[in-house]
Amino acid sequence: MDTEKKKILVVEDEPDVLQFIRQGLEESGFEVEFAYDGECGKKLALSKKYDVIILDIIIPQLNGLELCKKIRKQNNAAKILLLTALGTLDDKLEGFEAGADDYLVKPFDFRELLARVNVLTKRTTPETDNLQKENYIIKVADLALNINNKRVKRGGKEIALTAKEFALLELLVLNKNKVVSKVEIAEKIWDINFDRGTNVIEVYINFLRKKIDKGFSVKLLHTLVGMGYILKGE
Repeated sequence: MDTEKKKILVVEDEPDVLQFIRQGLEESGFEVEFAYDGECGKKLALSKKYDVIILDIIIPQLNGLELCKKIRKQNNAAKILLLTALGTLDDKLEGFEAGADDYLVKPFDFRELLARVNVLTKRTTPETDNLQKENYIIKVADLALNINNKRVKRGGKEIALTAKEFALLELLVLNKNKVVSKVEIAEKIWDINFDRGTNVIEVYINFLRKKIDKGFSVKLLHTLVGMGYILKGE
């Protein structure tokens, strides 16, 4: 039985780059829609459902970072990959703080782009579809993750996470009261694309800590220096 093609939105103002990405993705079995500027990209991204949204940062009318923020504000489950010629750590962190799930620096080999798209679409393919349709919830103390609809609550209060933040928290929750090393996080969350020379994991741990622990007297997320991270229940 044929499976429905996964849909990708590409927002890119350079025709040659857009054609390069579009052709490669279509040959790889994806359905591709595109926009040449941020405003058109915003209309498409907020009116249709895409498995992955690829945004160049430097685009007319509305830049990729601002567009990423607007998409993330209205669609917390969107999978967003940023493209840019700006490759410093500060640039990457700015992209992640805008809500991006991944970041790719130009020029890039299409195989790397495809690998990253495949990693993002894994989170939308039914890893949990074999579970019963009822909500599948995992709890650590008063923190609750709904694996099916990707919602997170602590103490009854809903917490908004990006797809990458959710994936990291899900890994920690599934290993509650166990130390998870940076190597394991890199392999399972960032797959083959993780640059071990950056502190991206620490940055994401801090993002999570601010969201799930800030304002609560009992802290769940702990760092074990030289070993990794642990989510401790009571």
